[in-house]
Amino acid sequence: MIVITGATGNVGQPLVELLTEAGRTVTAVSRGTSAPLPTRPGVTTAVADLTDVATLAPALAGAEALFLLVSGAGAHVDGPALMKHAEAAGVRRVVLQSSQAVGTRPGAASHAPLVELEEAVRGSGMEWTILRPGGFASNALAWVPMIKEMGAVHAPFGDVALPVVDPLDIAEVAAAALTEDGHAGRTYEITGPVATTPRERVAEIAAATGRAVEFVEQTPDEARQQMSAFMPPVVVEGTLAILGQPTADEQAVSPHVEEILGRPARGFGEWARRFAAAYEV
Repeated sequence: MIVITGATGNVGQPLVELLTEAGRTVTAVSRGTSAPLPTRPGVTTAVADLTDVATLAPALAGAEALFLLVSGAGAHVDGPALMKHAEAAGVRRVVLQSSQAVGTRPGAASHAPLVELEEAVRGSGMEWTILRPGGFASNALAWVPMIKEMGAVHAPFGDVALPVVDPLDIAEVAAAALTEDGHAGRTYEITGPVATTPRERVAEIAAATGRAVEFVEQTPDEARQQMSAFMPPVVVEGTLAILGQPTADEQAVSPHVEEILGRPARGFGEWARRFAAAYEV
């Protein structure tokens, strides 16, 4: 049995589907505060809050592997305690979804909790694999209300390119790491196949939906004000730094998706076509 935390999210939901389609039994875990947990054959559901790691213990009983995804960049999670619970339950393999910024921006306050969580995972007695995805293609779903209401996207740094990743690729890599040998002790960077700009991604959405969508560039201060409505200040600043002044490593395309899955990473256009209905008026 495989335990999947964050099972209602952009990665967790397709990961549950991939594993059950492959005949694996899954315990799908969520905090129970957002979308409903998946109900399908082979899936048991559980509610747990990883800021209180003891709440996860019942779900770990009988598990052989754990996919660990902590919302809020890993804030307030006792990583060593969490690893002890997993080991005590007999879990032998853990896959952590971390962030590319842990490697590209060492010392950044916005990702310090994930640094600590990575250290706890590496220090455990289990086989471990760490995934460090870059920016998600699915972040473009935040543009849905603007596109529906105004036929436009307001965003900063319109011509700064990043190789955003399709969450489905992260899920497929995670499924491989959870179920196949050969991934223990590895840290994988997960990116898309090419760096694209926000302006180009808006054009891809327009092409996928068949409607005109204008790109309107925000100032950094305008973006900061908008993001502050749902992000802590330290995360806002860390995000703006990556979006506006990415390092060379953050703009580079990683080979890891193709190495693991045997095919190129999915591009943003493919993601946009898959989610085109979300932008319909």
